[in-house]
Amino acid sequence: MSVFSSQKRKNIFQSIEQEQLDVLVIGGGITGAGIALDAVTRGMNAAVVEMQDFAAGTSSRSTKLVHGGLRYLKQFEVKMVSEVGKERAIVYENGPHVTTPEWMMLPLYKGGTFGPFTTNIGLRLYDFLAGVKRSERRKMLSPQEAAEKEPLIKDDKLKGAGYYVEYKTDDARLTIEVMKKAVEYGAHSINYAKVIDFIYDAGRIAGAVVEDQITGEHRYIYAKKIVNAGGPWVDDLREIDGSKQGKSLYLTKGIHLVFPKKRFPLQQAIYFDAPDGRMIFAIPRNKKTYVGTTDTSYQGDIAHPQMTEDERDYLLEAINFIFPSLDMTKDDVDSSYAGLRPLIAEEGEDDPDEISRKDEMFISDSGLISMAGGKLTGYRKMAEDTVDAVMKQLKEEDGILYSDSETEHLPISGGEVGGSKGFQKFKQDKITEAADLGIIEETADFLIQKYGANIDRLFEIYKNEKARAKEAGIEPTVFAELQYALKFEMAYKPADFFVRRTGALFFDIDFVRFHKDNVINYIAKELQWSDKQKQEYIDELDHLLYEAVNPVK
Repeated sequence: MSVFSSQKRKNIFQSIEQEQLDVLVIGGGITGAGIALDAVTRGMNAAVVEMQDFAAGTSSRSTKLVHGGLRYLKQFEVKMVSEVGKERAIVYENGPHVTTPEWMMLPLYKGGTFGPFTTNIGLRLYDFLAGVKRSERRKMLSPQEAAEKEPLIKDDKLKGAGYYVEYKTDDARLTIEVMKKAVEYGAHSINYAKVIDFIYDAGRIAGAVVEDQITGEHRYIYAKKIVNAGGPWVDDLREIDGSKQGKSLYLTKGIHLVFPKKRFPLQQAIYFDAPDGRMIFAIPRNKKTYVGTTDTSYQGDIAHPQMTEDERDYLLEAINFIFPSLDMTKDDVDSSYAGLRPLIAEEGEDDPDEISRKDEMFISDSGLISMAGGKLTGYRKMAEDTVDAVMKQLKEEDGILYSDSETEHLPISGGEVGGSKGFQKFKQDKITEAADLGIIEETADFLIQKYGANIDRLFEIYKNEKARAKEAGIEPTVFAELQYALKFEMAYKPADFFVRRTGALFFDIDFVRFHKDNVINYIAKELQWSDKQKQEYIDELDHLLYEAVNPVK
């Protein structure tokens, strides 16, 4: 088993450098993680390099739904609904700790985008295409039933509601769990490792020059096949390869606003029409409610999309339109986040709503394989398609045979709990164990839901490291999460822990404010940061905290 610890960065680099790989994956988002897992379970020697942190791009900034693509029915993308709907169930069964079913209500209004008749037919077709299990098939609600399920929705012109199941996820944790499973099977994976150039042999791509973003050192990595899974950066890598032609990425930005549950006491996830007809989600999550998303063309800094005042005000207007009693203002926003969608456009296409969400593979003359577009839900299938292409090439060129994809029934890290049915019993057993350790049920439930089968490691740290936690001035459960993130999840900077390993910056911003100083001091000692590094990472986190609440003009 490979290591996945920030204390072993040098060893990981050495492992990647010491021999020619079968496949080098560039990009540590959900697509790159999925490709690494698919490749390594078929017996390929695979590695992943990510220039930021894992899931730092689109894969931690989505609406956090593994959804079946109901909106694609409107665009008659029947095949996509069928494929994505079936994948959704696979993602859930392989990682029931990071993905959970969530009943979604679609209120229907006189003059709205959806009417009761078309919605009933649409949802029925959706159930059929997506292979929805009987217990989760759609229901149609009367106006009274809809208002009972969610008293906050406006009742004026309400004609009823569609009621169907979506799946809620933690996108960043889903990514990290897939990556950990790949590492468990022998993949090498490292963050803060940026590809700055490619290496060629007789015109064919043969490797990459990688710059360690922590030390500045350059590493030379050789591989038979190189896969570009750079998300919004796919075209940047195609440019280095000199192969960016034909179709290219079209980036759009989506923002989400997060509110305290007390201020926005949503009981029921809602999928609703904004005044301009765009569909918006409002979703309860722990002690918060979040709302999104927008869809606007984007040309700014890819690594750092930010919420604007106009985007914030657009969502506030949409909230007040459908939940009129709330009277939300900008002062009610607890936190926010912005992300980019890397869509694939033909030349001349510039309407975000019309551009396809499908994924596509490009293979350049030099042999660079680029995987672009696609959705979080379809990550496993995208990975399978990519590795099939790699496998075909390796068979033709070297006569090497690899097996077909094995990920359909492979639990991701933390998902080894006997599927969705087994997870309920697993959770109860672990809550009892936690009580014996002195961890209250609410906290235990929250941690088990987050870490799944890996909870035993956290319990172990909690039990054995109380003295160190006390010395560091960090609550024992938080210390267990922090230690686990550093040793087993490759967290390096404070933002890795607070944004992507815990999701706290988005969904528990006060937790970040309360714990940041002691957490930073502890990581600085543990990873032996220089004073300059420490200051840089403090500034980065402070800036993220500021930005979460303050939009740009």
